[in-house]
Amino acid sequence: MANYLIIGGSSGIGRALVDQLLNEGHSVAVWAREQRDLPSNVAFTTYDVIGEADPDKSAIPDGLDGLVYCPGSINLKSFRSLKAPAFREAFELNVVGAVRCLQACERHLKKAENASVVFFSTVAVQRGMPFHAGIAAAKGAIEGLTRSLAAEYAPAIRVNAIAPSLTDTPLAEKLLATDDKRQASADRHPLKRVGTAEEIAAMAAFLLSEKAAFMTGQVIGMDGGLGAV
Repeated sequence: MANYLIIGGSSGIGRALVDQLLNEGHSVAVWAREQRDLPSNVAFTTYDVIGEADPDKSAIPDGLDGLVYCPGSINLKSFRSLKAPAFREAFELNVVGAVRCLQACERHLKKAENASVVFFSTVAVQRGMPFHAGIAAAKGAIEGLTRSLAAEYAPAIRVNAIAPSLTDTPLAEKLLATDDKRQASADRHPLKRVGTAEEIAAMAAFLLSEKAAFMTGQVIGMDGGLGAV
């Protein structure tokens, strides 16, 4: 049994990952703004990654085997309408929050034998997509952070990232709100559908596990072929 900390684990991909890790018999802690319907056997701590407050280190599980940073945003606007505060907010949520959480947990992760960190990027970093400037810029920083930390932390801690396309989660509900919108989103992918939270979470669970013990510094596309085909 391993001990995992999921940042933003009360909704979407993070919530699906919590369920998968619990089903595998692991111990799971969650930091998020809201507890929602998390199971009673999850150690929950209220934490908002946006802001100046550092995490409560007393809430970090002893012998931490893995950390997954799930918070993200979808703010699709033209570059002209994206002002500097919008870029700062995206960077604060996606990058600075991840840095703050990882720095708080670094010492605990180094105590584990096969520690793993998983970040989330987006297919829009590697494939140019209109109206994605804000999120692509922030997630591009996450990809750079992934590779830099993989080099710095090796061999003690593995660091990888997942780059999904549009996934059927509460974060994307406005983009999938009607049958027409859902079909249009599906048609953009070679596999002709959008991804599910459970599918992306399964990759995160794999990257946390010893089955991925020879993987670090990777950005793995889970995008229905959108980024490559």
